[in-house]
Amino acid sequence: MRSKYAVIAMAGLAAGGMAALFVTSGPQTSLSLPKTPATSGKALIGGPFSLLDHDGKQVSERDFAGRPLLVMFGFTHCPDICPSGLQLMAAALDKLGDQARNLTPVFITLDPERDTPAKLKEYVASFHPAIRGLTGSLAEITAAAKAYRVYFKKVPLEGGEGYTIDHSSFFYIMDRKGEFLAHVPHSANPDALSLRLKSAL
Repeated sequence: MRSKYAVIAMAGLAAGGMAALFVTSGPQTSLSLPKTPATSGKALIGGPFSLLDHDGKQVSERDFAGRPLLVMFGFTHCPDICPSGLQLMAAALDKLGDQARNLTPVFITLDPERDTPAKLKEYVASFHPAIRGLTGSLAEITAAAKAYRVYFKKVPLEGGEGYTIDHSSFFYIMDRKGEFLAHVPHSANPDALSLRLKSAL
């Protein structure tokens, strides 16, 4: 029997996800400046963090070394984007089959005020048993979000009843050494995400 979160997620997937951004360039004309030589380097995404997992154990990036890492940021009170993203993550893990055991999928809350380890454990388990929920103090969460270049902001709801969290919506794929490989938008489909994960394994 599917949880209420999974049902909400499937509705979100059917409605579509966030649009991806693309940069294009047209052909050069005789008046164009010379092309700048292409350069390459490491993306400044990822880095050290210290958080609490959903079993109450303190963990850092070192605890995940040796296995590719699939990282998602969100919060349990998220009405649609997060459930849709977690449903997509779960579907991609299912497509990988036994290969999924060779990577670690994590869901890092952006709402440590409400997302206790117990709450996170119940939430992520409703999508897939392999997903680990991570929380911590606001300072620890802010440091982790900064390391992954994740935008988030606490926004009061109209009428002053509670709040929500605005945040960016991407999956981050890290290699076995914790180096950034790729980011994938929540608008991707399970086939695209699982294929990208296969290349990391």
